[in-house]
Amino acid sequence: MATLPLLLSVMLWGSGFASSFNVSDLPNDDGSALELTWEASIPEDSLVSILRTTLPDTNWVLVAKLKGGKGNYIDRGLSRDSLFAYRLLLPGGLTITTHQVRPVASLINRGRINQLIILSLFFTFVLVYIKLASKGKRFFVRRISGLGAIEEAIGRATEMGRPILYVPGIDDLNNIQTIASMVILNDVARLAATYESPVIVPVCKPFVVPVAEEAVRQGFLNAGRPELYNPDNIRYLSDEQFAFTAGVNGIMLRERTAANIYMGSFFAESLILAETGFSAGAIQVAGTANIHQLPFFVAACDYTLIGEELFAASAYLSHEPKLLGTLKASDLAKILIIGILIIGFIAESIGWHRFADLFAAR
Repeated sequence: MATLPLLLSVMLWGSGFASSFNVSDLPNDDGSALELTWEASIPEDSLVSILRTTLPDTNWVLVAKLKGGKGNYIDRGLSRDSLFAYRLLLPGGLTITTHQVRPVASLINRGRINQLIILSLFFTFVLVYIKLASKGKRFFVRRISGLGAIEEAIGRATEMGRPILYVPGIDDLNNIQTIASMVILNDVARLAATYESPVIVPVCKPFVVPVAEEAVRQGFLNAGRPELYNPDNIRYLSDEQFAFTAGVNGIMLRERTAANIYMGSFFAESLILAETGFSAGAIQVAGTANIHQLPFFVAACDYTLIGEELFAASAYLSHEPKLLGTLKASDLAKILIIGILIIGFIAESIGWHRFADLFAAR
Protein backbone atom coordinates (compact mmCIF):
# COMPACT_ATOMS: atom_id res chain seq x y z
CA MET A 1 0.00 0.00 0.00
CA ALA A 2 1.40 3.36 -1.02
CA THR A 3 2.39 5.60 1.88
CA LEU A 4 0.62 8.95 1.79
CA PRO A 5 2.71 12.09 2.30
CA LEU A 6 3.19 12.79 5.99
CA LEU A 7 2.79 16.39 7.09
CA LEU A 8 3.57 17.42 10.63
CA SER A 9 2.94 21.10 11.36
CA VAL A 10 3.99 22.33 14.76
CA MET A 11 3.62 25.74 16.40
CA LEU A 12 6.72 26.39 18.43
CA TRP A 13 5.23 28.92 20.85
CA GLY A 14 8.34 29.31 22.93
CA SER A 15 10.52 30.33 19.99
CA GLY A 16 8.02 32.61 18.32
CA PHE A 17 8.12 31.05 14.80
CA ALA A 18 6.15 28.40 12.91
CA SER A 19 7.73 25.44 11.11
CA SER A 20 6.49 22.54 8.96
CA PHE A 21 8.22 19.32 7.93
CA ASN A 22 6.91 17.12 5.12
CA VAL A 23 8.26 13.67 4.18
CA SER A 24 6.77 11.86 1.17
CA ASP A 25 7.60 9.10 -1.25
CA LEU A 26 9.52 10.36 -4.29
CA PRO A 27 7.29 9.78 -7.35
CA ASN A 28 8.48 8.01 -10.52
CA ASP A 29 11.36 6.14 -8.87
CA ASP A 30 12.29 2.58 -7.98
CA GLY A 31 11.31 2.87 -4.34
CA SER A 32 14.72 3.84 -3.01
CA ALA A 33 14.19 7.51 -2.15
CA LEU A 34 12.10 9.84 0.00
CA GLU A 35 11.57 13.56 -0.50
CA LEU A 36 11.83 15.92 2.47
CA THR A 37 10.57 19.50 2.43
CA TRP A 38 10.39 22.05 5.22
CA GLU A 39 9.60 25.67 5.83
CA ALA A 40 10.77 27.57 8.88
CA SER A 41 10.71 31.23 9.90
CA ILE A 42 14.39 31.38 10.65
CA PRO A 43 17.31 33.15 8.90
CA GLU A 44 18.23 31.45 5.62
CA ASP A 45 21.91 31.31 6.57
CA SER A 46 21.08 29.24 9.67
CA LEU A 47 21.68 25.50 9.48
CA VAL A 48 19.11 22.78 10.04
CA SER A 49 20.09 19.14 10.53
CA ILE A 50 18.25 16.14 9.09
CA LEU A 51 18.45 12.92 11.08
CA ARG A 52 17.09 9.50 10.13
CA THR A 53 16.38 6.26 11.92
CA THR A 54 15.45 2.88 10.49
CA LEU A 55 12.58 1.49 12.53
CA PRO A 56 12.36 -0.29 14.90
CA ASP A 57 15.92 0.96 15.58
CA THR A 58 15.98 4.14 17.68
CA ASN A 59 19.50 5.30 16.79
CA TRP A 60 19.40 8.57 14.86
CA VAL A 61 21.92 9.08 12.04
CA LEU A 62 22.84 12.49 10.66
CA VAL A 63 21.84 12.58 6.97
CA ALA A 64 22.60 16.18 5.99
CA LYS A 65 23.10 19.72 7.20
CA LEU A 66 21.42 22.35 5.06
CA LYS A 67 20.48 26.00 5.18
CA GLY A 68 17.25 26.89 6.97
CA GLY A 69 14.20 28.75 5.73
CA LYS A 70 12.44 26.90 2.92
CA GLY A 71 14.32 23.75 1.97
CA ASN A 72 14.20 20.50 0.03
CA TYR A 73 16.23 17.31 0.29
CA ILE A 74 15.99 13.89 -1.41
CA ASP A 75 17.26 10.97 0.63
CA ARG A 76 18.39 8.27 -1.82
CA GLY A 77 19.74 4.75 -1.55
CA LEU A 78 17.05 3.53 0.83
CA SER A 79 15.63 0.02 1.11
CA ARG A 80 12.03 -0.24 -0.01
CA ASP A 81 11.41 -2.95 2.57
CA SER A 82 12.24 -0.71 5.55
CA LEU A 83 10.39 1.87 7.60
CA PHE A 84 12.02 5.23 8.30
CA ALA A 85 11.45 8.20 10.55
CA TYR A 86 13.04 11.63 10.19
CA ARG A 87 13.85 14.42 12.58
CA LEU A 88 14.45 18.04 11.64
CA LEU A 89 16.76 19.72 14.12
CA LEU A 90 16.25 23.49 14.22
CA PRO A 91 18.50 26.16 15.78
CA GLY A 92 18.27 26.17 19.53
CA GLY A 93 17.79 22.41 19.75
CA LEU A 94 14.11 22.45 18.70
CA THR A 95 13.01 19.40 16.67
CA ILE A 96 10.18 18.14 14.47
CA THR A 97 9.86 14.37 14.12
CA THR A 98 7.77 12.45 11.54
CA HIS A 99 5.88 9.24 12.01
CA GLN A 100 7.02 6.12 10.13
CA VAL A 101 7.22 6.25 6.33
CA ARG A 102 8.17 3.62 3.73
CA PRO A 103 9.50 4.32 0.19
CA VAL A 104 7.32 2.82 -2.54
CA ALA A 105 8.35 1.82 -6.07
CA SER A 106 6.38 3.42 -8.90
CA LEU A 107 4.95 1.06 -11.50
CA ILE A 108 5.46 3.62 -14.28
CA ASN A 109 7.85 6.55 -14.48
CA ARG A 110 5.47 9.16 -15.82
CA GLY A 111 8.35 11.45 -16.67
CA ARG A 112 9.44 8.98 -19.36
CA ILE A 113 6.13 8.23 -21.04
CA ASN A 114 7.49 9.98 -24.14
CA GLN A 115 10.29 7.41 -24.40
CA LEU A 116 7.80 4.57 -24.04
CA ILE A 117 5.73 5.98 -26.90
CA ILE A 118 8.78 6.42 -29.15
CA LEU A 119 10.08 2.88 -28.50
CA SER A 120 6.59 1.42 -28.97
CA LEU A 121 6.29 3.16 -32.34
CA PHE A 122 9.68 1.88 -33.47
CA PHE A 123 8.97 -1.73 -32.51
CA THR A 124 5.58 -1.46 -34.20
CA PHE A 125 7.36 -0.39 -37.39
CA VAL A 126 9.73 -3.36 -37.06
CA LEU A 127 6.94 -5.90 -36.59
CA VAL A 128 4.84 -4.47 -39.43
CA TYR A 129 7.74 -4.51 -41.90
CA ILE A 130 8.81 -8.02 -40.86
CA LYS A 131 5.24 -9.20 -41.39
CA LEU A 132 5.10 -7.58 -44.84
CA ALA A 133 8.48 -9.06 -45.82
CA SER A 134 7.36 -12.51 -44.63
CA LYS A 135 4.32 -12.26 -46.93
CA GLY A 136 6.56 -11.65 -49.94
CA LYS A 137 6.54 -7.87 -50.05
CA ARG A 138 9.57 -6.69 -52.04
CA PHE A 139 11.41 -3.77 -50.46
CA PHE A 140 13.92 -1.68 -52.32
CA VAL A 141 17.37 -1.92 -50.76
CA ARG A 142 20.16 0.08 -52.35
CA ARG A 143 23.03 -2.10 -53.48
CA ILE A 144 26.12 -1.38 -51.39
CA SER A 145 29.11 -0.48 -53.53
CA GLY A 146 31.33 -2.60 -51.32
CA LEU A 147 29.53 -5.74 -52.49
CA GLY A 148 30.78 -5.06 -56.00
CA ALA A 149 34.28 -4.63 -54.56
CA ILE A 150 33.99 -8.06 -52.91
CA GLU A 151 33.10 -9.67 -56.23
CA GLU A 152 36.02 -7.87 -57.89
CA ALA A 153 38.39 -9.08 -55.16
CA ILE A 154 37.24 -12.69 -55.56
CA GLY A 155 37.63 -12.43 -59.34
CA ARG A 156 41.16 -11.11 -58.95
CA ALA A 157 42.10 -13.95 -56.58
CA THR A 158 40.74 -16.45 -59.12
CA GLU A 159 42.81 -14.92 -61.93
CA MET A 160 45.93 -15.15 -59.79
CA GLY A 161 45.17 -18.71 -58.67
CA ARG A 162 45.45 -17.75 -55.00
CA PRO A 163 43.04 -18.19 -52.08
CA ILE A 164 40.59 -15.74 -50.48
CA LEU A 165 40.87 -14.80 -46.81
CA TYR A 166 37.69 -13.96 -44.91
CA VAL A 167 38.04 -12.71 -41.31
CA PRO A 168 34.67 -12.52 -39.44
CA GLY A 169 35.92 -10.27 -36.62
CA ILE A 170 36.97 -11.30 -33.14
CA ASP A 171 33.63 -11.18 -31.27
CA ASP A 172 31.34 -14.05 -30.37
CA LEU A 173 27.90 -14.86 -31.75
CA ASN A 174 26.22 -12.65 -29.17
CA ASN A 175 27.45 -9.67 -31.21
CA ILE A 176 25.10 -8.74 -34.05
CA GLN A 177 28.07 -7.81 -36.23
CA THR A 178 29.26 -11.42 -36.17
CA ILE A 179 25.82 -12.63 -37.26
CA ALA A 180 25.77 -10.11 -40.13
CA SER A 181 29.28 -11.27 -41.06
CA MET A 182 28.09 -14.88 -41.33
CA VAL A 183 25.40 -13.81 -43.82
CA ILE A 184 28.00 -12.04 -45.95
CA LEU A 185 30.34 -15.05 -45.63
CA ASN A 186 27.64 -17.24 -47.15
CA ASP A 187 27.54 -15.04 -50.26
CA VAL A 188 31.34 -14.82 -50.43
CA ALA A 189 31.51 -18.62 -50.33
CA ARG A 190 28.92 -18.84 -53.12
CA LEU A 191 30.94 -16.51 -55.35
CA ALA A 192 34.18 -18.31 -54.52
CA ALA A 193 32.61 -21.67 -55.38
CA THR A 194 31.35 -20.25 -58.66
CA TYR A 195 34.92 -19.24 -59.55
CA GLU A 196 36.33 -22.47 -58.00
CA SER A 197 38.52 -20.54 -55.54
CA PRO A 198 39.26 -21.68 -51.97
CA VAL A 199 38.08 -19.56 -49.01
CA ILE A 200 40.10 -19.55 -45.78
CA VAL A 201 38.18 -18.43 -42.69
CA PRO A 202 40.27 -17.94 -39.50
CA VAL A 203 38.03 -17.83 -36.41
CA CYS A 204 38.72 -16.30 -33.02
CA LYS A 205 35.80 -17.71 -30.95
CA PRO A 206 34.97 -21.44 -30.69
CA PHE A 207 31.20 -20.95 -30.98
CA VAL A 208 31.65 -19.17 -34.30
CA VAL A 209 33.38 -22.18 -35.89
CA PRO A 210 30.31 -24.37 -36.60
CA VAL A 211 28.32 -21.36 -37.85
CA ALA A 212 31.14 -20.39 -40.20
CA GLU A 213 31.41 -23.99 -41.42
CA GLU A 214 27.69 -24.09 -42.17
CA ALA A 215 27.77 -20.68 -43.90
CA VAL A 216 30.61 -21.78 -46.21
CA ARG A 217 29.11 -25.21 -46.82
CA GLN A 218 25.76 -23.68 -47.74
CA GLY A 219 27.45 -21.17 -50.02
CA PHE A 220 29.20 -23.92 -51.97
CA LEU A 221 25.95 -25.85 -52.11
CA ASN A 222 24.05 -22.82 -53.45
CA ALA A 223 26.68 -22.50 -56.19
CA GLY A 224 26.16 -26.17 -57.12
CA ARG A 225 29.72 -27.11 -56.17
CA PRO A 226 29.45 -28.89 -52.77
CA GLU A 227 32.40 -31.16 -53.64
CA LEU A 228 34.75 -28.15 -53.50
CA TYR A 229 33.97 -27.43 -49.85
CA ASN A 230 36.99 -28.08 -47.61
CA PRO A 231 36.22 -27.98 -43.85
CA ASP A 232 39.94 -27.64 -43.09
CA ASN A 233 39.79 -24.08 -44.42
CA ILE A 234 37.65 -23.04 -41.43
CA ARG A 235 40.44 -22.64 -38.89
CA TYR A 236 40.08 -21.93 -35.21
CA LEU A 237 43.22 -20.07 -34.15
CA SER A 238 42.94 -18.56 -30.66
CA ASP A 239 40.51 -16.55 -28.56
CA GLU A 240 43.39 -14.29 -27.49
CA GLN A 241 43.21 -11.09 -29.49
CA PHE A 242 46.80 -10.69 -30.61
CA ALA A 243 47.57 -14.40 -30.82
CA PHE A 244 44.67 -14.58 -33.29
CA THR A 245 46.06 -11.54 -35.12
CA ALA A 246 49.49 -13.14 -35.42
CA GLY A 247 47.91 -16.33 -36.73
CA VAL A 248 45.92 -14.46 -39.40
CA ASN A 249 49.02 -12.54 -40.48
CA GLY A 250 50.86 -15.85 -40.81
CA ILE A 251 48.10 -17.21 -43.07
CA MET A 252 48.30 -14.10 -45.28
CA LEU A 253 52.03 -14.49 -45.77
CA ARG A 254 52.21 -18.29 -46.05
CA GLU A 255 49.14 -18.82 -48.22
CA ARG A 256 49.75 -15.59 -50.18
CA THR A 257 46.06 -14.68 -50.19
CA ALA A 258 45.10 -12.36 -53.05
CA ALA A 259 41.85 -11.04 -51.52
CA ASN A 260 41.38 -10.22 -47.85
CA ILE A 261 37.86 -9.53 -46.60
CA TYR A 262 37.31 -8.26 -43.04
CA MET A 263 33.68 -8.17 -41.93
CA GLY A 264 32.56 -7.97 -38.31
CA SER A 265 33.60 -6.53 -34.98
CA PHE A 266 37.25 -5.46 -34.83
CA PHE A 267 39.37 -3.67 -32.27
CA ALA A 268 43.08 -2.82 -32.02
CA GLU A 269 44.04 -5.69 -34.33
CA SER A 270 42.33 -4.01 -37.30
CA LEU A 271 45.33 -1.86 -38.26
CA ILE A 272 47.79 -4.76 -37.90
CA LEU A 273 45.68 -7.00 -40.14
CA ALA A 274 44.99 -4.35 -42.76
CA GLU A 275 48.60 -3.15 -42.91
CA THR A 276 49.91 -6.69 -43.30
CA GLY A 277 47.46 -7.36 -46.11
CA PHE A 278 48.38 -4.08 -47.79
CA SER A 279 52.09 -4.92 -47.57
CA ALA A 280 51.38 -8.34 -49.11
CA GLY A 281 49.66 -6.68 -52.08
CA ALA A 282 46.20 -8.16 -51.50
CA ILE A 283 43.03 -6.37 -52.54
CA GLN A 284 41.15 -5.69 -49.31
CA VAL A 285 37.50 -4.99 -48.42
CA ALA A 286 36.49 -4.29 -44.83
CA GLY A 287 33.36 -3.50 -42.89
CA THR A 288 32.65 -2.85 -39.21
CA ALA A 289 30.25 -0.94 -37.00
CA ASN A 290 33.03 -0.19 -34.49
CA ILE A 291 33.53 3.43 -35.51
CA HIS A 292 36.83 3.73 -33.62
CA GLN A 293 38.38 1.22 -36.03
CA LEU A 294 36.98 2.60 -39.27
CA PRO A 295 39.87 5.06 -39.89
CA PHE A 296 42.37 2.20 -39.98
CA PHE A 297 40.33 0.22 -42.49
CA VAL A 298 39.70 3.32 -44.61
CA ALA A 299 43.44 4.07 -44.70
CA ALA A 300 44.66 0.55 -45.51
CA CYS A 301 41.83 -1.14 -47.46
CA ASP A 302 40.56 -0.66 -51.00
CA TYR A 303 36.94 -0.37 -49.89
CA THR A 304 35.22 -0.08 -46.50
CA LEU A 305 31.63 -0.65 -45.46
CA ILE A 306 30.98 2.07 -42.91
CA GLY A 307 28.87 1.42 -39.82
CA GLU A 308 25.42 0.08 -40.56
CA GLU A 309 26.28 -0.59 -44.20
CA LEU A 310 27.49 -3.89 -42.78
CA PHE A 311 23.94 -4.73 -41.65
CA ALA A 312 22.37 -3.36 -44.82
CA ALA A 313 24.66 -5.61 -46.87
CA SER A 314 23.59 -8.68 -44.91
CA ALA A 315 19.91 -7.80 -45.46
CA TYR A 316 20.51 -7.14 -49.15
CA LEU A 317 22.25 -10.47 -49.69
CA SER A 318 20.01 -12.72 -47.62
CA HIS A 319 16.55 -11.15 -48.16
CA GLU A 320 15.76 -12.52 -44.72
CA PRO A 321 12.39 -11.00 -43.62
CA LYS A 322 13.63 -10.16 -40.12
CA LEU A 323 16.70 -8.35 -41.45
CA LEU A 324 14.76 -6.55 -44.16
CA GLY A 325 11.99 -5.55 -41.76
CA THR A 326 14.44 -4.17 -39.21
CA LEU A 327 16.36 -2.30 -41.91
CA LYS A 328 13.24 -0.65 -43.34
CA ALA A 329 11.93 0.21 -39.87
CA SER A 330 15.26 1.85 -39.07
CA ASP A 331 15.04 3.90 -42.27
CA LEU A 332 11.52 5.07 -41.38
CA ALA A 333 12.63 5.93 -37.85
CA LYS A 334 15.49 8.03 -39.25
CA ILE A 335 13.08 9.93 -41.50
CA LEU A 336 10.83 10.66 -38.52
CA ILE A 337 13.79 11.79 -36.39
CA ILE A 338 14.97 14.15 -39.13
CA GLY A 339 11.44 15.55 -39.41
CA ILE A 340 11.23 16.06 -35.64
CA LEU A 341 14.62 17.82 -35.64
CA ILE A 342 13.48 20.20 -38.38
CA ILE A 343 10.22 20.99 -36.56
CA GLY A 344 12.14 21.43 -33.31
CA PHE A 345 14.58 23.84 -34.94
CA ILE A 346 11.73 25.94 -36.30
CA ALA A 347 9.85 25.82 -32.98
CA GLU A 348 12.86 26.97 -30.98
CA SER A 349 13.61 29.70 -33.52
CA ILE A 350 10.15 31.24 -33.08
CA GLY A 351 10.23 30.85 -29.29
CA TRP A 352 7.82 27.90 -28.95
CA HIS A 353 9.62 25.76 -26.36
CA ARG A 354 6.80 23.36 -25.48
CA PHE A 355 7.60 21.16 -28.48
CA ALA A 356 11.11 20.43 -27.14
CA ASP A 357 9.60 19.63 -23.71
CA LEU A 358 7.70 16.72 -25.29
CA PHE A 359 11.00 14.90 -25.82
CA ALA A 360 12.74 15.73 -22.53
CA ALA A 361 13.68 12.74 -20.36
CA ARG A 362 12.91 13.28 -16.68
